[in-house]
Amino acid sequence: MAAVTSPETSPQPRVYFQTPDASEPETPVRKQGRVTVKYDRKELRKRLNLEEWIIDQLTDLYDCEEEAIPELEIDVDELLDMPSDVERAARVKDLLVDCFKPTEDFVSELLDKIRGMQKLSTPQKK
Repeated sequence: MAAVTSPETSPQPRVYFQTPDASEPETPVRKQGRVTVKYDRKELRKRLNLEEWIIDQLTDLYDCEEEAIPELEIDVDELLDMPSDVERAARVKDLLVDCFKPTEDFVSELLDKIRGMQKLSTPQKK
């Protein structure tokens, strides 16, 4: 016959599991890749590569580390909204007004890189 042990005489500690309260909502499980469903993964990759290229170019133009680049934002979507390359070039040159190095090569390369890109607008919630 097996010996009955009480919790006080048991040689091993007992583990108790708490059940969650019904009043606490469970956190929903997020699906992987939800952003890439609303946006095209290829466009996101192109945009990321462009952003990295812009940072590299700005560090060269301003001759400093990324953290020391003057506060300026080259908004690619804003540039894509503009009707012509002339206006885009003028906007970028306005942003780089305090840069003492020549910016013409940067501006023309940037315009070449954004040509054909899609604007990443915020998706509408369904």
